[in-house]
Amino acid sequence: MSADAKTGLELRSLIKNSGELEISLMQVAIPEPGEKQVVVRVQAAPINPSDLGLLTGAGDLSTARISGTGDNAVVTATVPQAAMRAMAGRLDESMPVGNEGAGVVIKTGSSDAAKALMGKTVSMIGGAMYAQYRCINVSDCQELPAGTTAAEGASWFVNPLTALGMTETMRREGHKALVHTAAASNLGQMLNKICINDGIALVNIVRSAEQAELLRKIGAKYVVDSSAPTFMDDLTGALTETGATIAFDAIGGGRLAGQILTCMEIAINKNAKVYSRYGSAVHKQVYIYGGLDLRPTELVRSFGMTWGIGGWLLFGFLMKIGAADAQRLRQRVVSELKTTFASHYTKVVSLQEALQLDNLAAYSKRATGEKFLIDPTK
Repeated sequence: MSADAKTGLELRSLIKNSGELEISLMQVAIPEPGEKQVVVRVQAAPINPSDLGLLTGAGDLSTARISGTGDNAVVTATVPQAAMRAMAGRLDESMPVGNEGAGVVIKTGSSDAAKALMGKTVSMIGGAMYAQYRCINVSDCQELPAGTTAAEGASWFVNPLTALGMTETMRREGHKALVHTAAASNLGQMLNKICINDGIALVNIVRSAEQAELLRKIGAKYVVDSSAPTFMDDLTGALTETGATIAFDAIGGGRLAGQILTCMEIAINKNAKVYSRYGSAVHKQVYIYGGLDLRPTELVRSFGMTWGIGGWLLFGFLMKIGAADAQRLRQRVVSELKTTFASHYTKVVSLQEALQLDNLAAYSKRATGEKFLIDPTK
């Protein structure tokens, strides 16, 4: 692969009107960079839960099968008829995948900002990162510090800025502590490091004793296990001690969001001076930012009338706070890339290996503590 390459491989996802998911590699032309663009030879791109929504869509992976080998491998799976309506906006459109990545700039446009990146290792955001080459605007690149590898910088955007966005949202909305679910994930570990450094009380909700121990080893103080029979009492105790009244929920489905609101209300009322049949006057907020559980969100209304539940999306948050504050957060990520925001990968795969059924099954589980990295040069 060189600056003279005219085409490169790109991973594509297609959902056909016939109800079939197709994942394959496609040879695509590499555009000439515009004035404020660069061409990057991609060396690393993580597989995040947010990528899987596009990569596998609503495909039933228990039906997945593979034909062909190497660059010509094609994975197909059935999309249940009940899920096809939700896929209507992307039917019969071959879509590139991969939110973020990193690599070396091999060709630039004519602007000074573009030319300044020639030969530099940069991280990128903007989609289509599961590819050998990516032509991208300079504004969507972040030059990495000297000595930083593409693998170290590949996960610079989604998880780090989501974690920082949570603490920033907490402050802006007047809360003093927060709750996070699926808290032993890469993102959850970053959030713990931020909160420890910034003196923020964080209540971590995990799903096993092993995950709880993992977080305690990195310094987490408040960790509760949702699989324990004492979960509700444990959560209420942690909320009473921290005063946390805002939560970010990666699970989404089931009863957890409602349980968090209930425990917040109980914790607040422990110190209430006056009874109100409308519940406490303290606002309690749960933001759902993930979908690890695709069942409906179930709320048992036992937490008064002063509460909110809604969605939270990183890109919308960054637009809301404006370019200057977004850049401030980006600079913190770059300065702490090897410490607070270091990512750990369980497996590195090539583009071709990403289509192998055993790897597809592994990274599609979205298991806490497991993260795959695609290296298109492999």
